[in-house]
Amino acid sequence: MSSSDTDSDGGMDLGDMFPEPPRPPSPEPTFATYRREREVNSGDWTKIDIRLVGSHPLWGHHLWNASLAFASYLDEHPELYRDRNVLELGAGGALPGLVTAKNGAQRVVLTDYPDQALVDNITHNVRENIEESAREHVAAQGYIWGHPVQPLFDLLRDDGTDRTFDLIIMSDLIFNHSQHDAMLSTCENALSKTRPTSVLCFYTHHRPHLADRDMDFLTKARQRGWECEEILTRKYPPMFPEDPGAEEVRATVHGWRLSRTA
Repeated sequence: MSSSDTDSDGGMDLGDMFPEPPRPPSPEPTFATYRREREVNSGDWTKIDIRLVGSHPLWGHHLWNASLAFASYLDEHPELYRDRNVLELGAGGALPGLVTAKNGAQRVVLTDYPDQALVDNITHNVRENIEESAREHVAAQGYIWGHPVQPLFDLLRDDGTDRTFDLIIMSDLIFNHSQHDAMLSTCENALSKTRPTSVLCFYTHHRPHLADRDMDFLTKARQRGWECEEILTRKYPPMFPEDPGAEEVRATVHGWRLSRTA
């Protein structure tokens, strides 16, 4: 068909020839509030308001029980990250990472899959919960596990010291069974080789029949030279009460510390 034919037809294009049904609107974001569990001094922060994307195939639209337990654990143990560099993988709403930022971490890099909706949502949560004077210490970045970590190092302050991370935090990620090796590779490459470091991994077995495959993450970690120690178990109402599998399993959050000799 020539351009003159198209013009004579009133500018018909493919959209006119093959009209699509109207797409449903994207779900609206949801909101959740984390309230600090330990006693705090007057004037200190008491809550973190988290916006979650309305829906996402990578499950970034939930504030998981592991994230709540993780936030409280980090709040109770600021010695793990104060004046240190923190990397959060698969951050979602980034609640655990925000706790470290509010409690004195030197630099916090919050990452999730490089989808604009996810990264923009993390940026929103930083803006809403971190005072303007402290935001220069926090960065949101898209990142795919197992990929080069230099772009993450580039976000750290160049103060003449080792530009690497001291602590990596991972909340409810190990159900991604195919990505265990990629996660571990990122941890190995991103952590300092000259300072004490660790990985904190919190999770729930949301699919009890696949719990063994979840635990393959720790098996692989040990095979790669990591020491693995369980540091917390805590019960919550299960995220999805109607799901199959033992409720006791689906209601339990586990926290592990991974460390290795530099």
